[in-house]
Amino acid sequence: MRITRLMLCSLATAFLSLPVSAEVYRQVDKDGNVTFTDEPTEGAERIQVKPVTTITMPKPETVLRQVEEDEEIGDQSAYESATFVSPVDEEAFYSGSGNIELRVTSEPALREGHRFEITLDGQPVGQTRSGSVSVQNVFRGTHSAGVHVINEAGERIYTGQQIEFTVHRPSVLN
Repeated sequence: MRITRLMLCSLATAFLSLPVSAEVYRQVDKDGNVTFTDEPTEGAERIQVKPVTTITMPKPETVLRQVEEDEEIGDQSAYESATFVSPVDEEAFYSGSGNIELRVTSEPALREGHRFEITLDGQPVGQTRSGSVSVQNVFRGTHSAGVHVINEAGERIYTGQQIEFTVHRPSVLN
């Protein structure tokens, strides 16, 4: 009895796992309305439907295991700080041309293959291993700057604290 149930369940599972293929028909009525159906009717044309693209997502256990392995490597906790050397937070300075140099450092120093990504007003303006990025023609006013540490894959693995600074530039009006 038990073997019969097992065989019945196995056959049902095998039958249900077969690919489903249905024919699709397109019909246009006298008013120009288009109808799609799985039943053939007079005047309907059979259309070929392309297979649906499917994506197999990784199992949550696999993703969690990968995160744990990354943490063991230490990339996420490899840095204690990434800070601006110049300009400093809330600094105001004159720049006639609007050209400024943003200099950053990290504690500990950058690992092999890592680099700094510097943002100005939320937009990336440069990546560097040396810790210095020059930006041309920055408008007058207050700006925010951020620093991130980027790994070999281009992923942000550490974000430093943002700063704000004000650029004064001469104008025709003043």
